[in-house]
Amino acid sequence: MPLLNAAVDVRLGSRTVVNLYSDTQTRPTPAMRKAMAEAEVGDEQKHDDPTVIALCERVAELLGHEAAVYLPSGTMCNAISFRLHIGPAGDEAVLHRTSHPIIAEAGGPAAISGAVLCPVDGDRGMFDADTLRAHLRPPDRYMPRSRLVSLEQTTNIAGGRVWPLEQMQSVIGVAREAGMRAHLDGARLMNAVVAAGVPAREYASMFDTAWLDFTKGLGAPVGAVLASSRELIDEAWRYKQMWGGSLRQAGIIAAAGLYALDHHVDRLADDHENARALAEGLAEMPGIELDPTQVETNIVVFGYRDPAALCAALEREGVLMGAVGPRTVRAVTHLDVDRTNIDTALAALRRAIDQTN
Repeated sequence: MPLLNAAVDVRLGSRTVVNLYSDTQTRPTPAMRKAMAEAEVGDEQKHDDPTVIALCERVAELLGHEAAVYLPSGTMCNAISFRLHIGPAGDEAVLHRTSHPIIAEAGGPAAISGAVLCPVDGDRGMFDADTLRAHLRPPDRYMPRSRLVSLEQTTNIAGGRVWPLEQMQSVIGVAREAGMRAHLDGARLMNAVVAAGVPAREYASMFDTAWLDFTKGLGAPVGAVLASSRELIDEAWRYKQMWGGSLRQAGIIAAAGLYALDHHVDRLADDHENARALAEGLAEMPGIELDPTQVETNIVVFGYRDPAALCAALEREGVLMGAVGPRTVRAVTHLDVDRTNIDTALAALRRAIDQTN
């Protein structure tokens, strides 16, 4: 499939940049901009914006839930969900130690909801039912209550891996036996859907809350939708208002989400193919630690002795990647990156490795 944006014109000074820093760097395509400009709008806060309503109804159906609410960001989806499930303050949430609420939300679950976070280990950003079972708290007034389990589909820092449906179901089964609630961080859920061929509702409907982000591989400039029961979504609206996330004529941005669902889902397979090509090229380079067969979606995480130096050298070459650990680099493909850009990035990587060895 051809690149949807006519040219990769992200600039660093006077140079064109191949931006693999994150799929959050995507820009709306001309067709998406047209859909946004023509969107019918109203007062979203008063449930009077037809485009927002259409998007929420569509996502609720897609994820197998009763209702949904449009929010400015996926981080706010997580924040509101944790607040819905954690109560009173001091209840515990179990999640992988590399998950977004732990590493990238400024301590929000603790600060906003009073959540005790229980980070657990597991291969490739995932854990199994036995791991959850081992971390359940016994009823004891001295201990926090095991209240919530949160899973991330796909795994982010662990390399865009897809939770197998059966593994996810077994973890949720243990949570239900323990009387816990379950939350799905669906930042890249549609990447998992395309990679595994599993419908979104099969992943999402088993959770009490689940959300879908539009600002990553789906290419919208802003927004995410949180889905749940009608009762919990009514309560989510209260926190949306309380925390300043209320919107007005939001149909202009919600239209980008509708356009993305119509036009940008199937093409995620192109991002996955480009990520595999990048990984295969990387694996042949000296000093790179990477098994390309482990790349399932659009995220390539690889080891290098000095990530900061490598990323700085790449930036001088006009390629952006991110150092996400003392020995780890992350590159993410998206709709602004085509196969030619991958070849350009690989050539720049060879030169950057020569500079930093």
